[in-house]
Amino acid sequence: MLLPHERADDLLRNNLKIIQADDVFSFSMDAVLLARFCSVPPRGRIMDLCTGNGVVPMLLSTRTQAEIWGLEIQERLADMAARSVQLNGLEERIHIEQGDLKEYRTREASLFDLVTVNPPYLPVCAGEQNGNLHFAAARHEIFCTLEDVLAACSRLTRYGGKVAMVHRPARLTDILEGMRRAGLEPKRLRFVHPKAEQEANMVLVEGIRGGKPDLRLLPPLVVYGPDGQYTGELMEVYYGSADSLRVENKERGSE
Repeated sequence: MLLPHERADDLLRNNLKIIQADDVFSFSMDAVLLARFCSVPPRGRIMDLCTGNGVVPMLLSTRTQAEIWGLEIQERLADMAARSVQLNGLEERIHIEQGDLKEYRTREASLFDLVTVNPPYLPVCAGEQNGNLHFAAARHEIFCTLEDVLAACSRLTRYGGKVAMVHRPARLTDILEGMRRAGLEPKRLRFVHPKAEQEANMVLVEGIRGGKPDLRLLPPLVVYGPDGQYTGELMEVYYGSADSLRVENKERGSE
């Protein structure tokens, strides 16, 4: 399964492994939080856009019996994701496709109950780009813009289905306005703070296609406590038995 310079890292859940390499952008906390924040259907169909090496589909497979797809434009990453799926024996439940989300279409009967996405955060004109295309594309909107991502989410989600995204707070206005333009009504929002006294550096947003206005601001998620260690909620997600963020259980049935 492994090519030269690749390794199989432990996902710390259900004995899952994921193939990664130093010259390719590895998954980070934002992907884990997205997979644990979104409201998953017990069955049905899920799509993860900008799937990278497939970490979100694999983590989602521990929360649901739904069939899961992952779409990635870069051939190298799509291949790594597909081999990670094989490595874990999940070929019957997780399907990795290489393709451009701007062009991806599906039949009306095959729309998804949930679409997740951890898109590149920065416009191409913002900040210095890494010379490594894999790193640059993970951070900058080289292959797709935020508008492209939201259009694809709307196009692929069934009416009443959900869309969940992790992004940077600096883009929140663009996200919320863009969701509404795309027919996705923002319903749940949670800020992620490195420490309680620091500004948020991530935001988790979930919307419903065709939903009614009713945005709920959830309690902030703090990553590190005063001792510099993960807070209890993060420890449960990374090393404990929790397959979703703690607030999920309090929010069921509230959409």
